[in-house]
Amino acid sequence: MKALVYQGPGRKALEERPKPRVEAPDDAVVRIVKTTICGTDLHILKGDVPSCAPGRVLGHEGVGIVEEVGPAVAMFRPGDRVLISCITACGRCAYCRRGMFSHCETGGWMLGNTIDGTQAEYVRTPHADSSLHPIPEGADEEALVMLSDILPTGFECGVLNGKVKPGSTVAIVGAGPIGLAALLTAQFYSPARIVVIDLDDNRLEVARRFGATDAVNSRDGGAAQKVLEMTGGVGVDTAIEAVGAPATFTLCEDIVAPGGVLANVGVHGVKVDLHIERLWAHNVTITTALVDTTSTPMLLKTVEAKKLEPAKLVTHRFGLDDILEAYDTFGRAAETRALKVVISP
Repeated sequence: MKALVYQGPGRKALEERPKPRVEAPDDAVVRIVKTTICGTDLHILKGDVPSCAPGRVLGHEGVGIVEEVGPAVAMFRPGDRVLISCITACGRCAYCRRGMFSHCETGGWMLGNTIDGTQAEYVRTPHADSSLHPIPEGADEEALVMLSDILPTGFECGVLNGKVKPGSTVAIVGAGPIGLAALLTAQFYSPARIVVIDLDDNRLEVARRFGATDAVNSRDGGAAQKVLEMTGGVGVDTAIEAVGAPATFTLCEDIVAPGGVLANVGVHGVKVDLHIERLWAHNVTITTALVDTTSTPMLLKTVEAKKLEPAKLVTHRFGLDDILEAYDTFGRAAETRALKVVISP
């Protein structure tokens, strides 16, 4: 089969690889129908994720059709259409019983990290019964790819951890796909104001269309002052960091109000400064998280009911043969205006 392979920092290639096979009784092999590229894949290519070794097939998002199942798989059969969760969960270990699937003792974030991922024609999914989701006939597969990772990530790590409430004030730093996913799902809770901050005017315009009440370009370094002016000098109840950079984390520290929450979502490859000398007396909560995907069934129902439209995030489409072009397009988002790119093997 064809697969996109990580060859070390800054290097990747489309290669011929053996088709995966069932290795454990609870495995499933899924033929990929749609997959996509995540900002985390770009972090891997920068060398920010040392757990991902050269030779790994990248990708942790996708929908597909079950090709083969192990003898212990009870929920799925060949021919079933499924959503592949970015998080693999056994459902039985101490962490899974606490709903912390991301820390599953035999799972967690495996696909495209510690085992081969979804940017290929086929993928092996361990713990299939608790790591795949059935999708209804006729569902919009492009929309559902957004539920593999970015929608639950923005919702769980940003909105839920950030304790967004009716009437509250929210700032989302970063208007990439994860930040926009947080924007879409924050509106479940009717905050009074959602401020989106980014360097890219095009993405800020998209954020306005998606429901942001305010958009701030941070290129001039004055974003914190603008947000403080908007909030009467107080700051925001929830600051969601959706980039993964020292400057954006510091910006969140600068704008979170006393008693507020700084919810980190971004993947950080270098250290950031915690300004405890300013925050120690402000009753501020700082949360960190890797998505657990416990919200995926709810999000699936919400998309089915047309209360959430994640297909709006898709801007470009490619075949698997053109995945290097897809990476180039996604990596130059400011020029190409890319949000999510969908790849169809």
